[in-house]
Amino acid sequence: MSSLGNRISEYRRQRNITQEQLAEAMGVTSQAVSKWENDISCPDISIMPQLADFFSVSLDKLVRGKEPTRPQVLQGSARKDINAMVLRVVIDSAKGDKVRVNLPMALIIAGLEVGMPFASMNFGDNGSLNNTMKQIDFSNIIKLVESGMVGNIVEVESADGDTVSIFVD
Repeated sequence: MSSLGNRISEYRRQRNITQEQLAEAMGVTSQAVSKWENDISCPDISIMPQLADFFSVSLDKLVRGKEPTRPQVLQGSARKDINAMVLRVVIDSAKGDKVRVNLPMALIIAGLEVGMPFASMNFGDNGSLNNTMKQIDFSNIIKLVESGMVGNIVEVESADGDTVSIFVD
């Protein structure tokens, strides 16, 4: 897997520009660009969106080297064993709270079969996050996955600025 510095260098060369030209476009020194490309330092977080836009790539592609997993329906033999898959719930509240939950699908299936109350998961005194978890319909997610759905299957942003993403892989 290539580093952020390697990706910046590669994108710059694809655009056929010098480190000096990239530095000028980003409002930094050519030495800063050189340090980025040699993995000595990283661009400031405030420059990252500008850098991604400049190279016409997503932030995910720039930072991670890959696009986020898009939802897809796998057919027949391409489907994975549901018991070997993981459900990932990512909740970011407008207040700055972050919750990451990774649940093996086998656990969810077994839990639903015995009536385990996933909705009772408690994240401290944060009512908004607790409400979000209570609203996830795990049985419908299981149905989607059984039909071959994988990837980022739910993405919601509330009017309050809370975001919820549910991935299955």
